Amino acid sequence: MPLRKADVVREALRFLDAEGLDQLTMRKLGAALNVQGGALYRHYPNKEALLDAMADKIVEGIGAPLPGVPWPDQVRILGKRLRTALLSHRDGARVVAGTFAPGANTIIGSDTSVQVLCGAGLPPAQAGWVTFALFYYVLGHTIEEQAQLRLPAGHDWRTHTERLDVEVSPQYAAALDSLTSTDPAERFDYGLNIFIDGLCRLRTTLPPQEETAGHAAP
Repeated sequence: MPLRKADVVREALRFLDAEGLDQLTMRKLGAALNVQGGALYRHYPNKEALLDAMADKIVEGIGAPLPGVPWPDQVRILGKRLRTALLSHRDGARVVAGTFAPGANTIIGSDTSVQVLCGAGLPPAQAGWVTFALFYYVLGHTIEEQAQLRLPAGHDWRTHTERLDVEVSPQYAAALDSLTSTDPAERFDYGLNIFIDGLCRLRTTLPPQEETAGHAAP
């Protein structure tokens, strides 16, 4: 049976989960697929093109139809969908962060977000900016989550600052302790709620003619 693009991406994601992004090479992937490296290049001319395809597969389903709830809840759903998708694969956030050519799933997800925000009253330009900001909040948070999972035992901020001989304030120490001891999902939700609260406040400042743009907001 001939090797298909979908086969390559599926095996690449399996390799990612087993070995991590830093170990992924076209040669190792070819060996995992039991094919010569040249067979992969017929589908993907280089590793960057393969990573683009992997990233787009990771975010598949982000732009699926949303429930008929108020727009702030729809934004929250989109943010949580993205985080869940990134966490579904080892180093998933790093793979998506390194993508420069958006695929179909990425575009669909972004378009869904823009439509929600335009329906809330934002003009398309601002809806695009907000979508970009939301995407990178989720991406940055998830990169840190996944990085922390790879830290060796005993690698904590207190040990690190002691080695640097840096004296920190009690407030900073309390803040860092909270960051490292709190459930990442709880911290993510806290930041996402602040983001959405800011959007709600922004919406109240829009001129009347802009607030009627797009679909009627709930």
